[in-house]
Amino acid sequence: MKSAVETLNPTRVRLTVEVPFEELKPSLDAAYKKINQQVTVPGFRKGKIPARVIDQRFGRGAVLEEAINDALPKFYTDAVNEGELNVLGQPDVDITEFNDGDELKFTAEVDIRPVIEIPDYSGIEVVVDAVEVSDEDVDKSLEQLRDRFASTTPVERAAADGDVVVVDLEASVDGDVLEDGLATGVSYTIGSGQLLDGIDEAVIGLEKGGSATFTSELKGGTASGSQASVKVDVSDVQERELPALDDDFAQLASEFDTLEELRADSRKRLERMKSYDQATQAQEKVLDALIELIEVPIPEKLLKDEIGTRTHNLEHHQFPQTGLTWETYLEAEGKTREEYDAELEAQAVKGIKTQFILDELVNKEKLSVNQEELTEHLVRRAGTSGMTPDQFAQAVVEGGQVPILVGEVARGKALAVVVEAAKVTDTNGEPVDLDDEEDEDGEEGAGTGAAEADADAESAVETADAEDESAKA
Repeated sequence: MKSAVETLNPTRVRLTVEVPFEELKPSLDAAYKKINQQVTVPGFRKGKIPARVIDQRFGRGAVLEEAINDALPKFYTDAVNEGELNVLGQPDVDITEFNDGDELKFTAEVDIRPVIEIPDYSGIEVVVDAVEVSDEDVDKSLEQLRDRFASTTPVERAAADGDVVVVDLEASVDGDVLEDGLATGVSYTIGSGQLLDGIDEAVIGLEKGGSATFTSELKGGTASGSQASVKVDVSDVQERELPALDDDFAQLASEFDTLEELRADSRKRLERMKSYDQATQAQEKVLDALIELIEVPIPEKLLKDEIGTRTHNLEHHQFPQTGLTWETYLEAEGKTREEYDAELEAQAVKGIKTQFILDELVNKEKLSVNQEELTEHLVRRAGTSGMTPDQFAQAVVEGGQVPILVGEVARGKALAVVVEAAKVTDTNGEPVDLDDEEDEDGEEGAGTGAAEADADAESAVETADAEDESAKA
């Protein structure tokens, strides 16, 4: 077999392959054997039909076609390996010349990973938000904690903002009550915004036993997006009472004995959360800066397939689950379809660039993934999938997705290397240390340790990964 590679553009090549007829013999033998098992000819036992009889009965052309279909993948793969190509997706194959007894000639056009030069990235500088926790932040956190421990007491008065009402709902469209438009015994805190638009205005001022009707756009169900007439009956009005913010509350809501200890712990937790957010922000900004440094040609077919996959998932998975349509979705997003398509393409381009660049960094820095790192990543992914680690691991193995997870971990490590080399300062001009640290209590700082940095980086690149690994040749 002989092959040649013609570069069509930085992301696509054409392979020209010539195969001597004698190299097709194993596939021809396999074709005769396969046909032998599929057909019957009077006078011959199944599987024992001579080749000449098959040619006479079914045609030599059918055998040759079967042989070529069997042989092409191997010859294509041999040509790819010979050309040392890193291909993406499936090739477009065209048989240009073939006659029985003569050599087989075919071409295969396929996308390839572009050659990427990784420049010196040590000069990357980014600015991130400073970790600052104000007294107001602590007060807000404690108020949210108080809210969780609120109690309710039935009252004989009209419902007011902040009260809890127990209601029955009946939604109808064009005078017809919806089968899924009935709900009874629903507890709702007035002003929370967690139910239908317009319900607050309808129930405020109603006492126990009162009812009202209001109009609201349904956000889900069989009539999602429709304007519905909703009848609401109030079966109870309850006043919410917040516990006093004192030492007794601290003992009720936490392991601490005093309010001051609880307040100090709240401040510490908020600082950790902001440190985690700061580390994530640093990784995202460093990644953006790295992408800006490098010219990355984008394979057109890969981009088209990625956009198609994301759109398909939205239309056939997210929309049915949420009851949305393109019209209601775009209205909620405040975008036109053209604006959405432009943003989707930009996201897909960034995802493809991210994966190409970080994969090249993995090779350049000779990064590898050990079993412990893969297991930790698997456990994190299981947590976001709603499955146990064992269930998720089994699904990954059965689906042949282990290489994809390994790639995610490796790319996360590559990004962490770049972040470590970058100069990161906060908005106060202070340098941000993302190295592994331990706080004064001997605990790792949230999101600032090296392990956490790797984990955060893995998370940062997971959403940017755009290449469909299963489509690789």
